[in-house]
Amino acid sequence: MASSKMISRKMIKLLSPTPPSLRCHKLSFMDHINLPLHSPCAFFYPKIPQNYSNKISQILENSLSKILSFYYPLAGKINNNYTYVDCNDTGAEYLNVRINCPMSQIINNPYNDAVGVVFPQDLPWSSSLNRSPLVVQLSHFDCGGIAVSACTSHTIFDGYCVSKFINDWASTARNMDFKPSPQFNASTFFPLPSETNLSSTLPTTHPSKRHVSRMYNFSSSNLTRLKDMVTKESHVKNPTRIEVASALVHKCGVAMSMEKSGMFKPTLMSHAMNLRPPIPLNTMGNATCIILTTTMTENEVKLPNFVAKLQKDKQQLRDKLKDMKKDMMPLYTLELGKNAMNIIEKDTHDVYLCSGMTNTGLHKIDFGWGEPVRVTLATHPNKNNFIFMDEQSGDGLNVLITLTKDDMLKFQSNKELLEFASPVVESTK
Repeated sequence: MASSKMISRKMIKLLSPTPPSLRCHKLSFMDHINLPLHSPCAFFYPKIPQNYSNKISQILENSLSKILSFYYPLAGKINNNYTYVDCNDTGAEYLNVRINCPMSQIINNPYNDAVGVVFPQDLPWSSSLNRSPLVVQLSHFDCGGIAVSACTSHTIFDGYCVSKFINDWASTARNMDFKPSPQFNASTFFPLPSETNLSSTLPTTHPSKRHVSRMYNFSSSNLTRLKDMVTKESHVKNPTRIEVASALVHKCGVAMSMEKSGMFKPTLMSHAMNLRPPIPLNTMGNATCIILTTTMTENEVKLPNFVAKLQKDKQQLRDKLKDMKKDMMPLYTLELGKNAMNIIEKDTHDVYLCSGMTNTGLHKIDFGWGEPVRVTLATHPNKNNFIFMDEQSGDGLNVLITLTKDDMLKFQSNKELLEFASPVVESTK
């Protein structure tokens, strides 16, 4: 098992101090109702050009210092009741670490759990209240390759914002004259309601059993096959790659559940939907809503039927949000979340959680020494969790699947899954 040794730990200060007028960053209602966790993503670079080998850390530190001047809440402190960030320029935490194995030992491991070594110990998916909202780790492998990981507070950023920040950081690393334009104005769209008892809306976390994760790849050609199969057998039009891929992993999850219990159990699948637009694209903060799709019979699990239900649920949500005042969206999102929690607590359905970081350019993050060979996240604390990302070519999909250990043993042998998807391993030679 790989171990790590700390080389250095420091706080990266802002290149330009935050003006007093921006010292208090008001959190939005959407921020407030999100789980206060560190969201962890990592980028693996197996081959570093000779002219960069001794400058990597300095490039990352200098560019991070500059980009934090634009993304200043990441260098502050979240207050105890999650209503604002004190943008006090404390800085972002930066760790320089040596890993005592080659990169191939990590990214060729059949289980994604091995990537945990490139994150600060016990930080991924843990509370972001008493730690810097941004913690970066640069990991050096024995082979000369590196990994750059970032754990960002979900209270401040959703997945879209994480992608925007890392893209802007990489652009700054390549060109220090680059000037991003994030706007920390989400509270103007989703203000905290003064009449609401905020303590009753605060998210809570529950300890979970140890789960395992694996990454599977849907090639562009296999996604096309899935789309063709769905459209030929139904009236579904123009299914997206995430719609068909999530329908397949959902079906495989149902098969796994039936193998255990011998009977069908209704399901609930949630998908996170970005609210940009109608919210402006450069608005930083949490701006997502969830789509809830249920199945009550085995027939509804069939790929064409499930995609049709998913498309219908998405359109119904869009229609509802279209005429809704923006300041009502968080309350509606909270209501959907509570409905889902009620179903989870009653244990009447198997629940599957889907989110995505696609079409964000994360698969091309280049700090100056080329694009990553792998982009991934740490194993999620929730079972039955599916996170979709662009594969390195940008046309296919990678999905990070988190299940209990026993469930994964059943899931990974599903013949229909393996017909359309394959476990991700990389060659770093």
